[in-house]
Amino acid sequence: MPLIWYHSHIILLTKEQFKICFDEWFDGVRNYIFYKCGDSEKATDITQEAFMKVWQKQFKYHAQQTKGLLYKIANELWISEYRKIQTARKFELSLTVKTDENSPEDNLEYEELKSKYEQSLADLPEKQREVFLMSRMEELSYKEISERVGISVKAVEKRMSLALSELRIKLKK
Repeated sequence: MPLIWYHSHIILLTKEQFKICFDEWFDGVRNYIFYKCGDSEKATDITQEAFMKVWQKQFKYHAQQTKGLLYKIANELWISEYRKIQTARKFELSLTVKTDENSPEDNLEYEELKSKYEQSLADLPEKQREVFLMSRMEELSYKEISERVGISVKAVEKRMSLALSELRIKLKK
């Protein structure tokens, strides 16, 4: 259970006390994220997730520190979400191709392959897809990906290898 610092004594933060914090700070944190993303549902989701992280991690409670921590967690969650959105947009843009110069058969074959590729990519586990898209769409090095995701370069290599292997298998079918 989360803790409260009260003078020199540690007091457990009850659900009621957490609810009071939630009621007092939720709108402010939500508005902060809303101003960054412009999407009220996404802002609400991110804010709820930030509160859940504070509750689950059992952080020690101290009014201003906890409030600042909530804003920091919410901001980091938004940055992570923003990066995912940007990666998806770059991927979508990369699939846009001029089809004026191709025959109808070529266009049909391309659309079928594109659809198969998109589905195969969507079927990859999230961690593999994330590494694959960062490498291929953002053209990041394995070292840059490892720093961004917070894993070792070897883990990036392993995820990339698994993603490529799985895509090869699915696209050959």
